[in-house]
Amino acid sequence: MNYANNRPDGAADGPDVKVSFEFFPPKNAQMERTLWETIRRLEVFAPRFVSVTYGAGGTTRNNTHTTVERVLRETALEPAAHLTCVCATREEIDEVVHAHKDIGVRHIVALRGDPPEGIGEVYEPHPGGYESSVDLVRGIKNIGPFEVSVAAYPEKHPESPSVQADLDMLASKVDAGADRAITQFFFDNADFFRYLDRVRARGIDIPITAGIMPIHNFKQVARFAGSCGARIPDWLAKRFDGLEDDPETARLVAAGVAVEQITELLEAGINEFHFYTLNRAGLTAAICHSIGLKPQTPERPAEPRTNAA
Repeated sequence: MNYANNRPDGAADGPDVKVSFEFFPPKNAQMERTLWETIRRLEVFAPRFVSVTYGAGGTTRNNTHTTVERVLRETALEPAAHLTCVCATREEIDEVVHAHKDIGVRHIVALRGDPPEGIGEVYEPHPGGYESSVDLVRGIKNIGPFEVSVAAYPEKHPESPSVQADLDMLASKVDAGADRAITQFFFDNADFFRYLDRVRARGIDIPITAGIMPIHNFKQVARFAGSCGARIPDWLAKRFDGLEDDPETARLVAAGVAVEQITELLEAGINEFHFYTLNRAGLTAAICHSIGLKPQTPERPAEPRTNAA
C-alpha cells in the first residue's frame, strides 16, 4: 500500500523528506555545550521543527523554557516545547503555556507525562491539574492558536487496555484540537503500517510522523524500548550481537539499520520523520545525508525572535 496520502500536502511525487529533531534540556554547562554543538550540526538539514523535552514531573520546566528561548534567539529553527500534566495544577501549567506564548513559541508537544521516580509507577492526575493529555490539548488551544502535536503508539501505549482504547484516546486528542501525532519509536515497519491503517480506518486524518530512534547504544535503547512498549525484533538484536566492545562497528550497523528502515518507509509514501537524537548529532546527521537531505547554510535571525507577537 502507498501511504503518500499521509502527507499533509497530499504530495505523492519525489522524496520531499521532512525531518524534525528532539533534544532534551541540559542539566549542566558541559551538557549545554554538547547540546548546542548538536543543534549546530543538525540545523543545516532545515528541520521542520525541533522539540525540547520536559522531564518527568516537570523537573526540567525552567531548562526547557530557557532552551526554547535560546533556540528562538540564536537560530531560525522553530522550537516545539514539550509539556506534561504531571505534578502541577492547571494554573501552573497555564503559566508555562503563557510564558511560551510570550516569547514567541507557537508549537507545543502535549503529553500526559510519567510520574517522577519515587512517587510511584502508576500515573495519577494532580489534584486541580489537567487529568489527561486530552484535557491538556484543550487547555493549550484555549490559551492561543498553538500548533499542538501529541504522541501516538504503533505498538499500543503500555498502559492502554487494548488497541481500540489506544485509538480512541488518539481520536479524543484530535477532537480536542491536536494537529499532528508523533509516534513512539519502532523498528519493524509492519507495526507502523498496521497502525496507520487502523488510525485511518478509525477516521483520524491528522498527519502521523514516524518516530526514529538512532541506536547509539543497543543496550540503552533496549531498556528504553522495554519501558515504553516498543518491540526489539530478533533480527535487530542479532545485528548488534557481539558488538558490545566495538562501538565503531556498532555505529556503522546502527546507521545502516536506520537508513534501511527509512528507505522502506519512503518507498511506501511516508516522508515525515522525527529523530530522537539523545542530544547526539553524528548518527542522525549520517542518516540524513544517506536519505538524500542536503545540508543548507543555516539562517541566523537578523534580530531576536523572542517576545514575538
